[in-house]
Amino acid sequence: MIIKILGPGCTNCKNLERATLDAVEQLGLDVTVEKVEDYPTIMGYGVMSTPGLVVDDKVLVSGRVPKPAEIKQLLTTAAG
Repeated sequence: MIIKILGPGCTNCKNLERATLDAVEQLGLDVTVEKVEDYPTIMGYGVMSTPGLVVDDKVLVSGRVPKPAEIKQLLTTAAG
């Protein structure tokens, strides 16, 4: 599974990255987490408001930082 955090490095983007990394660790997932800061690439996902959470090229969240429990649920569902 490849997880991408979309955002230029704002506070919310950093918070989403931190919360996602925590969720990955707590769930014991073997994933790759990438930070995407390039605006054209971010817009290529159709995300017009950051931060964004993308799992295996599917946008799961954009424009907000989900609560840690929601991130865990999204990752658990995506992991199948």
